[in-house]
Amino acid sequence: MTNWIILNIALLVVAYLLGSIPTGYLAGKLLLGIDIREVGSGSTGATNVLRNLGKVPAVTVLLIDVLKGVGAIALIRYIYSLKIMADLGAYVGIEDIRVQLPWIVTLAGFAAVLGHSKSIFLGFTGGKSVATSLGVLLALSWQVGLGTFGIFGLVLGISRIVSLSSIIGAIGVSGLMFVFDQPLAYQLFAIVGGIFVIVRHRGNIERLLKGTEPRIGEKLETAE
Repeated sequence: MTNWIILNIALLVVAYLLGSIPTGYLAGKLLLGIDIREVGSGSTGATNVLRNLGKVPAVTVLLIDVLKGVGAIALIRYIYSLKIMADLGAYVGIEDIRVQLPWIVTLAGFAAVLGHSKSIFLGFTGGKSVATSLGVLLALSWQVGLGTFGIFGLVLGISRIVSLSSIIGAIGVSGLMFVFDQPLAYQLFAIVGGIFVIVRHRGNIERLLKGTEPRIGEKLETAE
């Protein structure tokens, strides 16, 4: 049983490290020689990259950050599909490891999201976890992931404010998990992950209330 626990912890650590890859920071360093955390909002996410590096770097960072979330879930599912995992599970008394799978992939999703916002490579700083959370959602349930992205796109089209769109999407995802009758573990990810994303946007919420949150194409000069 101890070896089984250690193995699963190791998988979660790998998911965290995958989420910790500092895409936005690397883009800033490679393209302009700047620390993206010292300009704009101070975030390493795609929105701050867009404001300070341009569209192509922002889209690239966005896609990679989404893939980090997808990759974390895909890794766990692949490892759990191996016969050796079923054999190890049986050895420690787990008759069907598929029963455990929704919970371990959910924990891996949390690990990847945490890694993005609290990257070990950046002194536990990072982005706001929106893109990586979307990647996790797409891997857990593509219907919920696309639905959440649809909410984000609709609000963005109306408001032109990325942070507001992210917050509304984080709120809506829990409802989508329920509508599409997803496993309890996935529903918990939606609730806790949504709250985490909203908390990560507390500075944006303050500016939204003040009416000073920039829209797409506008710059935020002072780092949070």
